[in-house]
Amino acid sequence: MRPEHHEGTGGGALLVPMAWMYSEYLADEVLVTGDLMEPTTLEYRAGRDALALTIFLSDGAVAEELPVARVDELRLLTAYGAAWRRWVCARLEALERPTAPAGVPDPDLALARSAWRWLEETELLAADLDAIGPPPWEPVGEDEEEGETQVWTPAWQLGLPLGHLAVHLY
Repeated sequence: MRPEHHEGTGGGALLVPMAWMYSEYLADEVLVTGDLMEPTTLEYRAGRDALALTIFLSDGAVAEELPVARVDELRLLTAYGAAWRRWVCARLEALERPTAPAGVPDPDLALARSAWRWLEETELLAADLDAIGPPPWEPVGEDEEEGETQVWTPAWQLGLPLGHLAVHLY
């Protein structure tokens, strides 16, 4: 979106990524309302970026602050991790097709790509939800470590469930 100018054509004015910024604002509001995580944590950032990406790629933000139908759509989109990842990749690829004049980058798409790159490339330490230990009534062998098993996982795999839960609480 170009800022309005009343003089001349507006030439090489700065492009403002309003769609991305509004998507990020809505995602932040949903997470703050859910009060699931401190806003200063990497997990919170992962949740905000995953939700903002979902809002942005699902036909952008709407004028109202998340009507009921939109909340239901976000709940469905964020429900399944692997399907969400494929959906994000497909939507980003579709948006990369040139629609703007040559040489004019889309700042919204650049920020969305940057958020996706961070979600994919950043790994966070998390509890290994796939690790199945022995039942609590069986004795644990002496060679096994006690405590929670942790693994490094892509940020989107933590952010997406956090965002999904925040949407449910919204």
